[in-house]
Amino acid sequence: MSESRKVLSASANVEVPFHDVDAMNVCWHGHYLKYFEAGRAALLRAFDYDYREMQASGYLWPVVEAHLKYVRPAIYGQQLEVRASLLEYENRLKIGYEVFDRASGTRLTKGHTIQVAVDAATQELQFVSPPIVFEKLERVWPR
Repeated sequence: MSESRKVLSASANVEVPFHDVDAMNVCWHGHYLKYFEAGRAALLRAFDYDYREMQASGYLWPVVEAHLKYVRPAIYGQQLEVRASLLEYENRLKIGYEVFDRASGTRLTKGHTIQVAVDAATQELQFVSPPIVFEKLERVWPR
Protein backbone atom coordinates (compact mmCIF):
# COMPACT_ATOMS: atom_id res chain seq x y z
CA MET A 1 0.00 0.00 0.00
CA SER A 2 1.44 3.36 -0.99
CA GLU A 3 1.76 6.18 1.51
CA SER A 4 -0.43 8.45 -0.61
CA ARG A 5 -3.40 6.05 -0.63
CA LYS A 6 -6.27 7.28 1.51
CA VAL A 7 -7.52 4.86 4.13
CA LEU A 8 -10.89 5.05 5.84
CA SER A 9 -10.36 4.73 9.60
CA ALA A 10 -12.27 5.06 12.86
CA SER A 11 -11.51 4.42 16.51
CA ALA A 12 -13.23 3.31 19.68
CA ASN A 13 -12.24 3.65 23.32
CA VAL A 14 -12.29 0.61 25.57
CA GLU A 15 -11.48 0.15 29.24
CA VAL A 16 -10.10 -3.27 30.18
CA PRO A 17 -12.71 -4.70 32.58
CA PHE A 18 -11.87 -6.89 35.57
CA HIS A 19 -13.48 -9.96 34.01
CA ASP A 20 -11.08 -9.75 31.03
CA VAL A 21 -7.89 -10.20 33.09
CA ASP A 22 -6.25 -13.31 34.48
CA ALA A 23 -4.64 -13.94 37.86
CA MET A 24 -1.58 -11.97 36.73
CA ASN A 25 -3.75 -8.88 36.06
CA VAL A 26 -3.08 -9.22 32.32
CA CYS A 27 -5.80 -9.19 29.70
CA TRP A 28 -6.40 -12.71 28.40
CA HIS A 29 -5.36 -12.91 24.74
CA GLY A 30 -8.79 -13.94 23.42
CA HIS A 31 -10.45 -10.77 24.65
CA TYR A 32 -8.55 -8.61 22.18
CA LEU A 33 -10.95 -9.84 19.50
CA LYS A 34 -13.76 -8.11 21.45
CA TYR A 35 -11.73 -4.91 21.38
CA PHE A 36 -11.20 -5.34 17.63
CA GLU A 37 -14.99 -5.67 17.35
CA ALA A 38 -15.47 -2.28 19.02
CA GLY A 39 -13.14 -0.70 16.46
CA ARG A 40 -14.75 -2.58 13.57
CA ALA A 41 -18.24 -1.41 14.60
CA ALA A 42 -17.01 2.21 14.70
CA LEU A 43 -15.49 1.81 11.23
CA LEU A 44 -18.63 0.22 9.77
CA ARG A 45 -20.77 3.01 11.26
CA ALA A 46 -18.43 5.55 9.61
CA PHE A 47 -19.81 4.49 6.23
CA ASP A 48 -23.31 3.53 7.39
CA TYR A 49 -22.87 -0.21 6.95
CA ASP A 50 -22.97 -1.52 10.52
CA TYR A 51 -24.46 -4.94 11.21
CA ARG A 52 -28.10 -3.80 11.02
CA GLU A 53 -27.48 -2.24 7.61
CA MET A 54 -25.64 -5.37 6.46
CA GLN A 55 -28.57 -7.55 7.41
CA ALA A 56 -31.09 -5.14 5.86
CA SER A 57 -29.09 -5.22 2.60
CA GLY A 58 -29.50 -9.00 2.43
CA TYR A 59 -25.93 -9.97 3.21
CA LEU A 60 -24.21 -11.58 6.14
CA TRP A 61 -20.52 -10.86 6.73
CA PRO A 62 -18.93 -13.61 8.83
CA VAL A 63 -15.36 -13.20 10.02
CA VAL A 64 -13.41 -15.96 8.27
CA GLU A 65 -9.90 -15.02 9.40
CA ALA A 66 -8.36 -13.19 12.34
CA HIS A 67 -4.72 -12.39 12.98
CA LEU A 68 -3.34 -10.78 16.13
CA LYS A 69 0.19 -9.80 17.15
CA TYR A 70 0.65 -9.03 20.81
CA VAL A 71 3.28 -6.38 21.47
CA ARG A 72 2.64 -5.44 25.12
CA PRO A 73 0.04 -6.61 27.63
CA ALA A 74 -3.08 -4.66 28.54
CA ILE A 75 -4.03 -4.68 32.22
CA TYR A 76 -7.14 -4.17 34.32
CA GLY A 77 -8.52 -0.64 34.13
CA GLN A 78 -6.25 0.43 31.29
CA GLN A 79 -7.81 2.88 28.85
CA LEU A 80 -7.33 1.71 25.27
CA GLU A 81 -7.87 3.22 21.86
CA VAL A 82 -8.72 0.72 19.14
CA ARG A 83 -8.08 2.06 15.64
CA ALA A 84 -9.67 0.23 12.74
CA SER A 85 -8.81 0.86 9.08
CA LEU A 86 -10.47 -0.46 5.94
CA LEU A 87 -7.63 -2.12 4.02
CA GLU A 88 -9.64 -3.97 1.33
CA TYR A 89 -13.27 -3.93 0.27
CA GLU A 90 -13.53 -4.98 -3.39
CA ASN A 91 -13.88 -8.75 -2.77
CA ARG A 92 -13.93 -8.93 1.01
CA LEU A 93 -13.62 -6.64 4.01
CA LYS A 94 -10.10 -6.67 5.35
CA ILE A 95 -9.87 -4.47 8.41
CA GLY A 96 -6.61 -3.63 10.14
CA TYR A 97 -6.45 -2.86 13.86
CA GLU A 98 -4.06 -1.23 16.26
CA VAL A 99 -4.68 -1.11 20.00
CA PHE A 100 -2.95 1.70 21.89
CA ASP A 101 -2.66 2.75 25.51
CA ARG A 102 -4.57 6.05 25.51
CA ALA A 103 -2.34 7.71 28.11
CA SER A 104 1.06 7.00 26.54
CA GLY A 105 0.17 6.20 22.93
CA THR A 106 2.12 2.94 23.19
CA ARG A 107 0.94 0.28 20.76
CA LEU A 108 -0.12 -2.90 22.54
CA THR A 109 -1.56 -5.09 19.80
CA LYS A 110 -2.07 -5.08 16.06
CA GLY A 111 -3.83 -7.37 13.64
CA HIS A 112 -6.52 -7.76 11.03
CA THR A 113 -9.74 -9.58 10.28
CA ILE A 114 -11.26 -10.71 7.02
CA GLN A 115 -14.99 -10.88 6.41
CA VAL A 116 -16.74 -12.22 3.32
CA ALA A 117 -20.21 -11.48 2.00
CA VAL A 118 -22.76 -14.28 2.08
CA ASP A 119 -26.19 -13.89 0.50
CA ALA A 120 -28.60 -14.19 3.44
CA ALA A 121 -31.34 -15.85 1.37
CA THR A 122 -29.23 -18.45 -0.44
CA GLN A 123 -26.24 -18.75 1.93
CA GLU A 124 -24.00 -18.45 -1.14
CA LEU A 125 -20.56 -16.92 -0.78
CA GLN A 126 -20.12 -13.76 -2.85
CA PHE A 127 -16.77 -13.53 -4.61
CA VAL A 128 -17.16 -9.78 -5.15
CA SER A 129 -18.45 -7.35 -2.54
CA PRO A 130 -22.08 -6.45 -3.19
CA PRO A 131 -22.82 -3.08 -4.86
CA ILE A 132 -24.21 -1.67 -1.59
CA VAL A 133 -20.68 -1.61 -0.15
CA PHE A 134 -19.40 0.56 -2.99
CA GLU A 135 -22.46 2.83 -2.79
CA LYS A 136 -22.09 3.34 0.97
CA LEU A 137 -18.37 4.00 0.72
CA GLU A 138 -18.74 6.46 -2.15
CA ARG A 139 -21.08 8.62 -0.05
CA VAL A 140 -18.54 9.20 2.73
CA TRP A 141 -15.23 8.39 1.08
CA PRO A 142 -15.04 9.74 -2.49
CA ARG A 143 -11.73 8.76 -4.04
